[in-house]
Amino acid sequence: MSIEVKQLKKAVANLVVAGEMTIYTALEQKTVFSKCLDHNKELQIDLSAVSEIDSAGLQLLLLLKREANQRHIKLSLINHSQAVVEVFELLNLGNHFGDPIVLSANWKST
Repeated sequence: MSIEVKQLKKAVANLVVAGEMTIYTALEQKTVFSKCLDHNKELQIDLSAVSEIDSAGLQLLLLLKREANQRHIKLSLINHSQAVVEVFELLNLGNHFGDPIVLSANWKST
């Protein structure tokens, strides 16, 4: 698991999450996300390299969304991986986050 933080411009950060968003990585990811919430007015979370997401990872994204709304921070989830899209579709959460989800023609059927 890794999160690469790229400061796009003042108070705007792009965070690229790679690997798992699971119970095993949630605490470390929460720490990084919280620091970014403290120092930015806009966050873009790139989920293209998320290989697996479980309920802990999903709860982390829901927490991040709630915290961003409470602090009036713009939060965008972008480039959803197949693993993320499958969980969002299973739980009907695509509309909750409000970000467009693009389906890739290269994804494997599960």
